[in-house]
Amino acid sequence: MDMKDEQWVWVLVHGPEGNEQLLGQQDVDGNVSFIPCFLGKDEAANGLAHLNKERSKMHTVQAIIFEDLKRYAEQNGFMIFVIDAMGNIIERIGNVPR
Repeated sequence: MDMKDEQWVWVLVHGPEGNEQLLGQQDVDGNVSFIPCFLGKDEAANGLAHLNKERSKMHTVQAIIFEDLKRYAEQNGFMIFVIDAMGNIIERIGNVPR
């Protein structure tokens, strides 16, 4: 898959307004922290059911420019996993943080 820096992707966000955070996940098998992203809004909404999350927190689907997501992930020690609506990993992006 050829992700373009200027393309919009969809992520899951939680937290109070003004202090929202991207939903991160832990790949236990690979011992990697990652941010799931989706190619479409509907995929993100459906994919939420396949992710680990705190039930007490409200999660919303928001669009972000891929380049901004990459920057955020790198600065915070995350990889990016492109996920489909069924929770399957389509692509892993970034280096495994040390």
